[in-house]
Amino acid sequence: MPRRHRLAGSALGLIFSVGTICVAKAQPVTGLYINGEGGATFNQDQVNRSSPSFPVGRDKYDVGAAGLGSVGWGFGNGFRVEVEGNYRDSNLGYYRSNHGSPVTSGGQKVYGAMANALFDMDLGKNWIFPYFGAGIGYAWQRSDFNIAIPSLGYNQHVGGTFGNFAYQAIFGLAFPVPHAPGLSLTTEYRFMTMLGPQSHHGRANGVLTDAGYTPGAVAEGNRSTTTYFNHSAMLGLRYEFNPPPPPAPHVDTPVQAPGPAPARTYLVFFDWDKADLSNRARAVIEAAAQNASHVGETRIKVNGYTDNSAGQPGARGKAYNMQLSLRRARAVKSELIRDGVAEGTIETRGFGDADPLVRTKPNTREPQNRRVAIILD
Repeated sequence: MPRRHRLAGSALGLIFSVGTICVAKAQPVTGLYINGEGGATFNQDQVNRSSPSFPVGRDKYDVGAAGLGSVGWGFGNGFRVEVEGNYRDSNLGYYRSNHGSPVTSGGQKVYGAMANALFDMDLGKNWIFPYFGAGIGYAWQRSDFNIAIPSLGYNQHVGGTFGNFAYQAIFGLAFPVPHAPGLSLTTEYRFMTMLGPQSHHGRANGVLTDAGYTPGAVAEGNRSTTTYFNHSAMLGLRYEFNPPPPPAPHVDTPVQAPGPAPARTYLVFFDWDKADLSNRARAVIEAAAQNASHVGETRIKVNGYTDNSAGQPGARGKAYNMQLSLRRARAVKSELIRDGVAEGTIETRGFGDADPLVRTKPNTREPQNRRVAIILD
């Protein structure tokens, strides 16, 4: 394979290596899509081989027109494949040789079918998506032009169709059309070449070679060119039949305030000079027992208290209140055990009239101070 084709093949391989690296930034096209494009095309000079009938020269083509249509499938991860039909038409603008001042007419048409693989990229912008790819296929080159050198009376006609393997590189930008889901405007550059040499039938009313011109004779045979390098710039439209849904509008999720923590201390109140449990007291103890089982508490403190109205003066009153506070604590402990709390997890203590909830004068009956505190530790 000629060196120029090996280099082009290496470039196509590099395209897909970069695509593999960039998978994480893919802008996915998913499912079936169609694409149509049109634009300008330009052929580099096509070099003629020397032959016994025709001289060495260069065919220089004017800027022409190109168009293509394709049907493809996107895999949703940035990669997509498509089949394409294309057409290019250029007029022969000038023939450069060492013989006089040629006059040209006619031109060349190239058409073919390609299979392309492409990769779409996401730059983080919702209005532009670059893509690149490569394709392989088969192309036909149809020539129909005349080269005349009036000063010599020479006229050459080249015609016929030549076909061969072709490949191309593609670089483009897609611009999604607002308010038209699935529709994108595309702009592309394409480089296409085909294997050569490309041979067409030539016929001339004289033999013109690098050695000189022989009038009168008829020259006929293959006229071969060694290069076909085509550049195209096109605009188009692509339509996806299954475009991804637009992103949902951002809605701030209200932060839920944490619920109240389960109570850690429960208070049970008593009548004056009593250690009996009221119905209200039993309900509070039951709630404490349930909470202790839910949170897996291993230690429960049950502390008993009294107010400072002992009914007896001095130290005897203090001692009486201490015993009363213990009786109250033990009554609560017994109720906790009946509600399912393990006895070994309960610690009871009596504090008499110490640590009142409400500060009072001596010998005052205060209901808030006649209590037992159940503490989940």
